[in-house]
Amino acid sequence: MKNGDDNVAQLGGQGQQGQPILILPEGTNRLLGRDAQRMNIMAGKVLAETIRTTLGPKGMDKMLVDSLGDIVVTNDGVTILKEMDIEHPAAKMLVEVAKTQEDEVGDGTTTAVVIAGELLKKAESLLDQDVHPTVISMGYRRAAAKAMEILEDISIQRTDRETLVEVAMTAMTGKGTEKARKPLAELIVNAVKQVEEDGEVDKDHINIHRIQGATVEESQMIKGVVIDKSRIDRSMPKKVQDAKIALLKYPVEVKDLETDAKIKLTDPGQMQAFIEQEENMIREMVDKILATGANVLFCQKGIDDLAQHYLAREGIFAVKRVRKSDIERLEKATGANLATNLEDLKPEDLGKAGMVYEKKIFDEIMIFVEESPDPKAVSIILRGSTKHVAEEVERAVDDALGVVSATIEDQKVVAGGGAPEMAIARGLKDYADTISGREQLAVTAFAEALEVIPKTLAENAGMDSIDVLVDIRAAQENSPYMGLDIFQGKVADMKNAAVIEPSRVKKQAIQSAAEAAEMILRIDDMIASTGSGQPDMEGMEGMPPGMGGMPPMM
Repeated sequence: MKNGDDNVAQLGGQGQQGQPILILPEGTNRLLGRDAQRMNIMAGKVLAETIRTTLGPKGMDKMLVDSLGDIVVTNDGVTILKEMDIEHPAAKMLVEVAKTQEDEVGDGTTTAVVIAGELLKKAESLLDQDVHPTVISMGYRRAAAKAMEILEDISIQRTDRETLVEVAMTAMTGKGTEKARKPLAELIVNAVKQVEEDGEVDKDHINIHRIQGATVEESQMIKGVVIDKSRIDRSMPKKVQDAKIALLKYPVEVKDLETDAKIKLTDPGQMQAFIEQEENMIREMVDKILATGANVLFCQKGIDDLAQHYLAREGIFAVKRVRKSDIERLEKATGANLATNLEDLKPEDLGKAGMVYEKKIFDEIMIFVEESPDPKAVSIILRGSTKHVAEEVERAVDDALGVVSATIEDQKVVAGGGAPEMAIARGLKDYADTISGREQLAVTAFAEALEVIPKTLAENAGMDSIDVLVDIRAAQENSPYMGLDIFQGKVADMKNAAVIEPSRVKKQAIQSAAEAAEMILRIDDMIASTGSGQPDMEGMEGMPPGMGGMPPMM
């Protein structure tokens, strides 16, 4: 390559006669070794600090305003991270930790990111002591594996209804649902138990409709499907008893020609015959639906105006352009089979429901399909006095649905209030004493990092974190279930206090946090193609306690 080429930039090193060897695009930034590690660790720490204050029953909320002025008020970790415009690549890796936690369990997103941030913080101290990043990574890996063993030992085998309600209440604590925690928890457990099949729970079969204009206590579960649609013709019946439901993927209309062919009509009679033929085709379609005995039709595609008229005249309750997800729930709830073609629609494909009706709630018109024999799909109607209240309640209920489902599937729970983290930290410190070499330092650092959870819970409740940690350590000499009771302001047996969580929440949080921290620590070279801009990749210390000060890296 020639020196001075506009399309290359200096990577490092010298060629003959001291000329720089240029192999990367101009404007490319590069950080090496300790600088790259320092910058990535700082990004992770800042991200963890940003959402740390939201942890626990007394955690604070964040207000997020986007470029259009839309407001989100929440203390849900993954929602905060999704709404923030994060650009730093290392910080994005921690956002992925939160998203994975949300997808796998539905709760514990803040816990996972806070632990990952603390692992990076402890690793920074070890790097300052000249412990090699690979040694730290290996130590973290061994510690995470041992943590899973300890977690298994302290897990409790429980899946009774009372446990499920307690798990749901714990997940919703501190998320704007305090007044209605118990009735909402009962509602959530009922919904999950209804859709459970052979110990498996598909959350997609539980549909949540958020409607403002009433208090949270007025939320309800419908044993069936609720669809935010209205019947297509006002002359159709508003309510159908003993419904026989047809589900159709095929449009009830004459398809347009897909070619550029033209039809030449030579007299008005031909035009009339053409129109009559189209009407006859539509009439035949409606007759095929009627022949099955259906009195309710849900169509995934469109329904022609003339077909609407014929259906209304026959007293059929019809809905068009129903979402695929709603069709799938209708199949589960009513036992109907989706017909992909009118020719395939048979009487045995019809689903059954005691009642199908249209109802207006606040300012939304909805269709209710209820009283099926054993519906394996349900709907939850969540109410909230304002839009923002209803949104936060929905996030809390979504978390609770996830943890109740996980408890049913795994049949294992752990105590909350920082008890499992402290018990694992205690076990890891004993385990560290059996390891020789510098990996012992990494295992100890991992143990200390887990203590950030009870420490943060105490800080967010306005308590002295040092005193709380000392008291929990002393109490856990007798029981691994001793943790911080936020509302009593003291150390207590969290199992007896009904503060319990699925063991999967802790397992996923610790594993994903450890893996993300390990990956970040092993990065010793950052090459960022930034185009014409020259972002400052140095001096992360001046960054404010948010993500806005991070350099834009793509």
